Amino acid sequence: MKVIIVDENKKKINNKEIEYRLNLFLEWLIYMFGYAIILLITSNLFRSLYVENFIYGFLAAIIIYVLNKTIKPFLVTISLPLIGMSLGLFYFVINVIILLLVDFILGKHFYLTGFFSPIIVSIFISVMNVFMENLIIKPLIERCKK
Repeated sequence: MKVIIVDENKKKINNKEIEYRLNLFLEWLIYMFGYAIILLITSNLFRSLYVENFIYGFLAAIIIYVLNKTIKPFLVTISLPLIGMSLGLFYFVINVIILLLVDFILGKHFYLTGFFSPIIVSIFISVMNVFMENLIIKPLIERCKK
């Protein structure tokens, strides 16, 4: 015979924990909207990238997020010698591979053409992500936390 003791405090979910999880989800959602806007801006500036509309831009941002969390660390680990020999320039090729995977997943709604232009698109997206994160998203999140 087993006796199981359940602590009532652990059984109930704390309101602060729910609020924390909701805040994390809202931050993630703000990032995804920002990245979707970056993809749409990039699509308008470069002919080699096409995003059909905001919905597919948002979906592409989510897919890029998932691929960056799952496949990209593996690709970076495999290509570490190439990244080292090229002084980090091969890292943009990994970003192009991620974009090509999104192209494969979304089909005609998101496509990337050419060989060298996707590398420039990848660099532009990376720079725009840094600017948007530091100038818009982080101040917005800090302002909402107050």
